[in-house]
Amino acid sequence: MNSNAQLLLRIRLCVAVFIVGLVVSGVTAIPLETELNWLTALPGLSGGAQPGTNVLAQWLETTRAALHDTNTRYPFIAYGGDWLAFGHIIIALAFVWAWREPVHHRWLFDFGLIACALVIPWALIFGALRGIPWWWRLIDCSFGVFGALPLWLARREAASLAKGGEP
Repeated sequence: MNSNAQLLLRIRLCVAVFIVGLVVSGVTAIPLETELNWLTALPGLSGGAQPGTNVLAQWLETTRAALHDTNTRYPFIAYGGDWLAFGHIIIALAFVWAWREPVHHRWLFDFGLIACALVIPWALIFGALRGIPWWWRLIDCSFGVFGALPLWLARREAASLAKGGEP
């Protein structure tokens, strides 16, 4: 396999990882209540945790109860999560162009990197405004960090491919 073919393969692998991450993040935004029911049923994360002993279990149980109450009383609010999922899927779909023609659509890597960078202040600012614990906001920030890694690698390799495969 020549160096251009290897570069293209590495780019496509990075873009595929990013696309799969977006799709999984989007699809899992739809059945949130079911997912939280499963998660809070796991040993150590059940709602029976003693106050002050397991902050994660307490947070998940509070979130599960709030989501259940909201879905029971105001099911239309979940429609916002459905649209969040849709947005993830559409953004993933846009990256198919970068997968197919990474040199021609290099701008998508810059767009994705900017979006990943903006995840951090977005999570920190709006998480604070909404009363999200700081440690959960860091988890949210990690989506931007981990999303940026394959995009940065793909961008670097696409630039190399544009130069004719030179390092």
